[in-house]
Amino acid sequence: MSMHPSFEISRLRDIGWGAWDPICILPSGDSWERHPEFADEYDPYLMEAAWRLSRDWSVSEAAEYLALIEVEHMGLGLPPGSSARARAEATAKAIKLYVDNLFGV
Repeated sequence: MSMHPSFEISRLRDIGWGAWDPICILPSGDSWERHPEFADEYDPYLMEAAWRLSRDWSVSEAAEYLALIEVEHMGLGLPPGSSARARAEATAKAIKLYVDNLFGV
């Protein structure tokens, strides 16, 4: 039995690459689908956020998790004027909407 529900990784990638992309890998206006060499870069974080949002996290908790990943785990810090929190919140909201629609909430 799987711990994680069956999320469409392509949908989570659409969200993550479109709203988050904390290390700015994807060229502006490009698609993750055109870059298989790094398409899965954020998969573990997006899957964790989706799974936890489907179970017990609020959008705020998911946004905090994504911001923490960017700032501490990836070591990017929080430069003045950083949009890390705003991008993390937009990503968490989009994932929550996806999860709610998936489970008919």
